[in-house]
Amino acid sequence: MKLRKLFAITLTGMMLVTAGCGGGGDKKSTAGKESSKKLVMYWGALEDWMVKDIAAFEKETGIKVEAVRMSSGEVIGRIKAEKANPKASLWFGGPADGQIQAKADGLLEKYISPNAEKIPAQFKDPDGYWTGVYVGYLGFASNQQLLKEKGVPAPKSWEDLLKPEFKGQIISANPGSSGTAYTMLATIVQMKGEQAGLEYMAALDKQMKNYQKSGTAPARLAGQGECMVGITFLHDAIKYREEGMKDLVLTAPSEGTGYEIGAVSLIKGGPDQENAKKFIDWCLTKKAQEIGQTVGSYQFLTNPEATPPQQAAELNNTKLVKYDFAWAGQNRSALVEKWNKAIKA
Repeated sequence: MKLRKLFAITLTGMMLVTAGCGGGGDKKSTAGKESSKKLVMYWGALEDWMVKDIAAFEKETGIKVEAVRMSSGEVIGRIKAEKANPKASLWFGGPADGQIQAKADGLLEKYISPNAEKIPAQFKDPDGYWTGVYVGYLGFASNQQLLKEKGVPAPKSWEDLLKPEFKGQIISANPGSSGTAYTMLATIVQMKGEQAGLEYMAALDKQMKNYQKSGTAPARLAGQGECMVGITFLHDAIKYREEGMKDLVLTAPSEGTGYEIGAVSLIKGGPDQENAKKFIDWCLTKKAQEIGQTVGSYQFLTNPEATPPQQAAELNNTKLVKYDFAWAGQNRSALVEKWNKAIKA
């Protein structure tokens, strides 16, 4: 399934942690601000984009934002732990699989933004619990110098990753903590079926150098020469290459690959609901969706009016699988548990 057949849309950040949210990271305090002018959010996309988006939203609305950057698994864990007394009102970014799970767990609140009307139906929850902001493709980021030293080509298929020359030279994130890695797990199981898919993941585990917490780390580590191949969303690899990691070469699996819909949603019972709704309205606009590409976030965008970054044009002909987001979200916890058992066996 080619990009042009799937959709006609365009291509599309310093940790900020509030004392009220807890957790790690640098702090950005808004102590003393009135609640009517404050918004606490959990952010699943890159930190650079987070900082730029927050600055633009604050300037435009006067609402002060406190944000915590976490992976999808961390966000789910946080809002579950805070269910009785939510500390944040909004979740932005990371694959929608996690927000589908959060919806099923009763952690999200329905909100249909007036601006969601422009977003194609395949990029939003039919019940209005989340709306897609960007789309990213899963693939391989390889270190060209290391490949040359070993005399092997970059992997071009899922099966290529099982070749002996890649043993101990692949880095992925952990599906339990990373939405990127869970997208890979769900993609493989959807393509091969559960038994064969878990058998493949067990075989791939024997090829791994290590697992990272965040899905952006494999591309960065490949670019730094820490491994031959990093499994990642390809737009993240483009960012690292643009920042100077010139040895990165990008390939996508010939059998087809999964993709993410990076979504935004309203956390049930959060303290700043009206301001969260204003952010959702804002981030779905053409102007807001084009901010990410100014700081190296090169995803496809869900608003058809937004202008694409030229850097991501090489991804246009990536072959995509028919990724079932509803199934992936509903089966997330069970599938991660089965993966843990499979690789331990």
